[in-house]
Amino acid sequence: MEDCLFCKIVAGEIPATVVHRTDATLAFRDIAPKAPVHVLVIPTAHHVDAVALARADPALAAQVLAVAAEVAEAEGLTVDGYRIIFNSGRYGGQEVPHVHAHVVGGAPLGPMIAG
Repeated sequence: MEDCLFCKIVAGEIPATVVHRTDATLAFRDIAPKAPVHVLVIPTAHHVDAVALARADPALAAQVLAVAAEVAEAEGLTVDGYRIIFNSGRYGGQEVPHVHAHVVGGAPLGPMIAG
């Protein structure tokens, strides 16, 4: 998609701090981190959200999850724990309409849902 922020990052049109890359996925640091470690893992192909990705390409959905686990391990999060979060839609807090997994950790994260 030509107006998609993450598609532009994949294309190299917008810079990102890349921490992991495969032919089908890209992992990069969030520009507004919510924890000491906050990495986004995306498929390089455009899919709006996790459900759309899972329906269109279950194998790619599995790759995104596997890369999220690899990132967590590489970032040293596996000992104390971390979260892998997929937001979906406006009520779910999704800000960019390109599926992305947030890998967050490095400090206590508090309750799942605030408020």
